[in-house]
Amino acid sequence: MMSQDAQYYVQSNDIGKKRKEPTKETKIVLNGNDLSIEQVIAVARKMTKVEIADEALQRIQAARKFVNDQADANFPTYGFNRGVGLNKDRVVHANHYEKFNHNLILSHSIAIGTEASEEQVRATMLIRLNSLLQGYTGIQVHIVFLYKEFLNRGIRPVMLERGSVGAADLGQLSSIGMTMIGEGMAYYKRHRMPAKDALEQAGLQPATLGPKDGLAIVSSNAFALGKAALLVHELDQLVDSADLIYALSLEGLDGNVSPLFEKVVDAKKLSGQKRSAAFVRDCLRNSYLWDGHARKHLQDPLSFRGAFSVHGSVRDALDYVRENLTICMNASEDNPSILLDEKKIVSSANYEITTLVSGIEMLSIVLAHLSKIACYRIIKLSSPDFTGLTRFLVPRDSSIIGFATIQKTFAALDAEIRHLCQPVSMDFFPLEGDIEDHATNSVYALEKARLIIDNLYYILGIEAIHAAQAIDLREHIHLGIGTREVYETIRRSIGFLDKDRDLSLDIEKAFRIVKSKEILRNAEKAIRQKE
Repeated sequence: MMSQDAQYYVQSNDIGKKRKEPTKETKIVLNGNDLSIEQVIAVARKMTKVEIADEALQRIQAARKFVNDQADANFPTYGFNRGVGLNKDRVVHANHYEKFNHNLILSHSIAIGTEASEEQVRATMLIRLNSLLQGYTGIQVHIVFLYKEFLNRGIRPVMLERGSVGAADLGQLSSIGMTMIGEGMAYYKRHRMPAKDALEQAGLQPATLGPKDGLAIVSSNAFALGKAALLVHELDQLVDSADLIYALSLEGLDGNVSPLFEKVVDAKKLSGQKRSAAFVRDCLRNSYLWDGHARKHLQDPLSFRGAFSVHGSVRDALDYVRENLTICMNASEDNPSILLDEKKIVSSANYEITTLVSGIEMLSIVLAHLSKIACYRIIKLSSPDFTGLTRFLVPRDSSIIGFATIQKTFAALDAEIRHLCQPVSMDFFPLEGDIEDHATNSVYALEKARLIIDNLYYILGIEAIHAAQAIDLREHIHLGIGTREVYETIRRSIGFLDKDRDLSLDIEKAFRIVKSKEILRNAEKAIRQKE
């Protein structure tokens, strides 16, 4: 006979369908219009090769011909026959195009700090290449060719991470220009060397810069967009891991599953909430929680009762960022823009990404909610008033201290997240003689979000340790299909706390298990096998 709880449980069957996996294509053909986040991940991490569609190459050639035809024109054009920034009033004569563009690359080499990772640089080059294929830039064909060959032959400019104010990542992208002209440092097949040597070993000719080339290389948000693509991919999996560990904590608490009933959740009509609830139900399939026995509490604390709703808020924010990021990756950011059909070069503000950066900051805020609610669950799991188990989950009739002091660790991590989620997109100076009076701090906003994610891996790892301990203390309970995989993965590396020990080691192990997505892979595999 079906239990009272089980009759409201509806199997989801959509595990894995909600998240697109990185493409398995052996080659990606770029046309400027349909680059996906999954393709960015494939090129950045899996070294997938790229090609340029014929129609996109034709647009590049036509735009370049138009630029060359305008080389001797007297009509003032920003970054073409006039300077950039406040120097927009300075004339650039045709016989000085090469020197001006060379100097533009050098003068914009202003980045500082640590080197960007290989995947960040590759994502940056791919996204900039794709946007160039829109045909609004007028860049020379050889430079477009170099972007493609850098990706395919393993050339990576040495790119430093800091120094962008979020009004085009000038300092970062100038390093690509430096490598293209054979100056500065670069990696070739992961070996660091002078850029000139990298080009020579790869069999590539350096670029000789002409009209508009320098600005076309540096004036883009491609570094921020690359970081955003990597962030979205990471968060897509983190929120699943958070759902999974929350489900394990529900079993540790002997929690009430009625808030997860499909019809109850559907009444709210929020997409992210419905997806999280469905995944938690999948993870808890066959769990003892569905057997209908009387729970200790009619209603659990909100950190248990509504956690899937908070996780759903992360999903909703992620959907917003994913949509706008995909638009940005397939759009022109060029200033000035070439309008071939009108035979014009016009100024624009297409470098503005306030919409996207606002979404990144929204993500950071909802991640802070996810952190806080996870911390509250950990505290509740250590409290006999909520679990009916021992204080701080110590073995029964034991004098050990257990999980008392570990609370300071996740409290400190959450405090960091609370400050990291503060918006920074409004913090800018008017620069370039007061003419550049708006910016977004996009790169810094993304870096703060990345640090939040790392802290969350620690917090979720600590929660998993507590949930596994509570489950052991309950003895002989039947776990869900997905949650059993989490429990067993944790226990393979971190044993039951039967006496006090160095918990720093346990925390680090749990962090690595969660960050590696091992528990997520194992749980998803188990759920699929049961469908």
